[in-house]
Amino acid sequence: MKHRTVIVAVLLPVLAALTVAPALGQTYEAGKKPRRQFVSISYESFVTQPLHFERFPVEDLVGAPVASSQFQTYDYETRDGSILIDVVKFTRRGQGRGITLYPFGLSVGPTLALRASAQDLPDISIAFTGSGAPQAYELTGARATDVGAALVVADRSRGWGLGSQAFVGGGMGRIKSDTRNGNRVFAEGGGGLSSGPFGVELSVKFAWNHLTDPVDHHFITVPVTLRGTLSF
Repeated sequence: MKHRTVIVAVLLPVLAALTVAPALGQTYEAGKKPRRQFVSISYESFVTQPLHFERFPVEDLVGAPVASSQFQTYDYETRDGSILIDVVKFTRRGQGRGITLYPFGLSVGPTLALRASAQDLPDISIAFTGSGAPQAYELTGARATDVGAALVVADRSRGWGLGSQAFVGGGMGRIKSDTRNGNRVFAEGGGGLSSGPFGVELSVKFAWNHLTDPVDHHFITVPVTLRGTLSF
């Protein structure tokens, strides 16, 4: 139930954003549509939500089913009680930067977007105790470099008027950190408002992160992002 609540909570902003462009629809005279934009650079700040953390990566790391603990000093334990797991650290706030190219231009209606971005990943620290417990797990200084494509539906305004857009897409990326490297795939959706060359967007990204050290393991991150953009 907890995870369903998280999913609903992060999907609501996306669903709301996807209604922005149609809601702010404008009528243009022939030849009076806004000038096309072809490049957008962005800076983003986000809060990351973990998803199914007891399975990914905790179960992957201990190699056995685990369950959440209640009213204990640790967070999880294996179902036979032999290993106790304490999530010492999971940083939620992060930053990122990106660049988006619109090969056919962005003005009014649907278009293709190609995006590259670099984004912080959470610092993760997990301690294990008990019979057969693995060594402590550390992921620090991790950063994901992503490339992807998206379908964008825009309704830009001429001059400094208020415009809007919504998008949905996906892609893949590489993970590099102080301790280990890996790769990932992701899906992202959201939308925003713009005025002239400036814009603000709200997005939600579901990322499936894969690493192989110390064992093959995964973790899911769901950053809810507020993004400032400059387009030209």
